[in-house]
Amino acid sequence: MVTILPAPRILDRVPCGLIFDTLYPVSNSMKSKFITINMLLLSSSLSIVSSCGNLDASPPVSAQTPAQHQAVEPGDTVSALDKSAWVIFQAKNNNYWFASDGRGAFRYDGKTITNYTTKHGLPNNRIRDFHEDKSGNIFITTLDGISKFDGKTFTTLTPVDTDDWKLAPDDLWFKGDSLYPGPHRYDGTTLYRLKFPKNPRQDDYHAKNPNGVASPYGVYTIYKDSKGHIWFGTAALGVCRYDGKSFDWLYEEQLTYPPSGGSFGIRSIIEDKDAKFWICNTKHRYDIAPPDQASRTPGLISYTRETGIDNIVSADASGWIYYLSIIKHNDEIWMATYSEGVLRYDGKALTRYPVLEDGKPVTTFSIYKDNQGTLWLGTHEAGPYRFNGTAFEKVKL
Repeated sequence: MVTILPAPRILDRVPCGLIFDTLYPVSNSMKSKFITINMLLLSSSLSIVSSCGNLDASPPVSAQTPAQHQAVEPGDTVSALDKSAWVIFQAKNNNYWFASDGRGAFRYDGKTITNYTTKHGLPNNRIRDFHEDKSGNIFITTLDGISKFDGKTFTTLTPVDTDDWKLAPDDLWFKGDSLYPGPHRYDGTTLYRLKFPKNPRQDDYHAKNPNGVASPYGVYTIYKDSKGHIWFGTAALGVCRYDGKSFDWLYEEQLTYPPSGGSFGIRSIIEDKDAKFWICNTKHRYDIAPPDQASRTPGLISYTRETGIDNIVSADASGWIYYLSIIKHNDEIWMATYSEGVLRYDGKALTRYPVLEDGKPVTTFSIYKDNQGTLWLGTHEAGPYRFNGTAFEKVKL
């Protein structure tokens, strides 16, 4: 059963400029093909920079230089958030952080909106992610590096190249930046820049893409499952699971390349209440065998593909809906699609929530659950939205 709820009441009407029309199909008919999304959105953002060269090659081993410190001024108090609010995060102290695509990071403490940019210590004003360590430090991923904010000072972390992979419960994992879009691990002292072992599909990928600039190993999403294993969604080589000892890969053509054409990459992974995994689209879910299963093929994940959501109606009538972000909430899974709104699936029924501004679909980027269990949407050009129990409404702080 599919339920389509009415469009939310629009609280604040701001013209919505869909700046990524050339990258995603925006039309409700979805007749246009996916143009390679990987071109602008690595690290949940960019995966290609014209000057970056061959990103598969090991980057030069850098000496461990001191991290760059910059005393921060109070930041700029502003009256509103930027229209681009790609990612939303709430810290343990309940402050909200919003990632813009060009105007830095915004913090809301319940009363005041503060904007932090390069003049306050960030390495770049295009923000892609937030993390927090157990001491309450905020880590901000930008296109030119990762900054640690202790409430007073920004420190741009200097990565150290290593092949020494480890898995510790308090480590933070990052998706990298435009220069090196691979996995990064922070142990509380040092930021380690890591390189995947060679994927069995790498040679085939380069044979088919001899002039490719972007790395197929670029990391689009990182997910920790119920067993503490880390999953990486890559640009073109599928999913990698790291259990602290071994690396195993799962690749299916339809996860990276939609039937309508173009390239999507692995942008979202989640484990549902039945311990089954959902990856990128609604068509299937995956029963994943544990890493130590005796019959598994070395280096490959052993799994069974199951039916996902039946009889779903997509805008292009293909029955395939790809989502950029997914979360688990009250044993349900919630999926943020590019322009087909939000999907909620309880294991039996699917409910669709339109996300509109001035009657037009809003292009969403991420879905997030805050400390109080409230759902938020990050959008490309329409500001944040929040779920009121029946619909997603545009937020004005």
